[in-house]
Amino acid sequence: MSAVTTIADGSKSLPLLFLGQNTDPHSERGVECPGALPPASDPDLVERALKAKAALGDQVFVLGHHYQRDEVIQFADVTGDSFKLARDAAARPDAPYIVFCGVHFMAESADILTNDAQTVILPDLAAGCSMADMARIQQVEAAWDALADAGVADVTVPVTYMNSSADIKAFCGRHGGVVCTSSNAETALNWAFERPGRWGGEGIKRSEKVLFLPDQHLGRNTAVLQLGLSLEDCVVYDPHKPGGGLTKEQLAAAKMILWRGHCSVHGRFTPESVDDVRSRVPGVNVIVHPECRHEVVTKADQVGSTEYIINALEKAEPGTSWAVGTELNLVQRLAKQHTDKNIVFLDKTVCYCATMNRIDLPHFVWALENLVAGHVVNPIKVDADTEHYAKVALNQMLALPGKTAKD
Repeated sequence: MSAVTTIADGSKSLPLLFLGQNTDPHSERGVECPGALPPASDPDLVERALKAKAALGDQVFVLGHHYQRDEVIQFADVTGDSFKLARDAAARPDAPYIVFCGVHFMAESADILTNDAQTVILPDLAAGCSMADMARIQQVEAAWDALADAGVADVTVPVTYMNSSADIKAFCGRHGGVVCTSSNAETALNWAFERPGRWGGEGIKRSEKVLFLPDQHLGRNTAVLQLGLSLEDCVVYDPHKPGGGLTKEQLAAAKMILWRGHCSVHGRFTPESVDDVRSRVPGVNVIVHPECRHEVVTKADQVGSTEYIINALEKAEPGTSWAVGTELNLVQRLAKQHTDKNIVFLDKTVCYCATMNRIDLPHFVWALENLVAGHVVNPIKVDADTEHYAKVALNQMLALPGKTAKD
């Protein structure tokens, strides 16, 4: 069942949803809360993980994404966001096995950046990313054909968020584009708009447009709030509609062509979430990730990447209150680490990243114990051609001026 709150004027607010029960029909499609996490794993698994990791020693390097559950993150050699972790793996060339406690696109990036003698392992192959899955290579190639048919492909630069598959990164590498993170998206977009067209010659046009993949919210928030473009400069390309649901005239007029994708966690925060927490927590500071909807971001006090949020709360004054709009495992961990501050989850419904939480202790132990026995399970390997062009786009990101690339 759910409880409905009555407002002073007699109207009804949205229902308070109990964990794992009901859904919010006003949320974007695909952002339903998966419910409670399974019970914590038994102590025997903890002991088995410790024993297996000790037996492997320097042969294994464990990466733990910030959104992982505590029972897994305790075994990580380093923690961080996806690109930082991939670079951490590349900085350990003597470790033959990289166990990535994250999701599939992150493990792909680690494989791209590590050497051929290293093997990246994902403890559960079902740990994907709903956002990354919203942009398939065949769909993106069809979109590029639509841009060519509209006569604008030669003045469009593809920019993909780190949260995308290796073949989407490779697509950007093949077409003169770049990868970005949530912290350097502004720099990447400025680079894209300032670069000349890609075919040379006299009187060549400069780049006029960006095809931003796969998160429409990060693209829109960066373009409007940091680059000064208008909402009217942005159009949304829907891969499930002919021509993306856009006319040639709309494509010609747009500056930002946003892919219709979103994060299943950040996409569920609403402006009402912000209003509600402000009414409940006096003096609260609302801090959200730029993957949130534009109308949520504009209501927040601060907006930034996961690392930005972590640093902001570390530096915050004792006694201050913070409502955090990002994945719940991280919010709970921050609340435990900073007991001198009041840190709460922004949404009224408790919600974890369903795919990230597929990496649990049983899968982690299974992967490590197989390595101890000499068996490699769930290796992630990107083919040579895709790796080459994905690395082109990643290296272009690393060559960007200004901010260091972080998620």
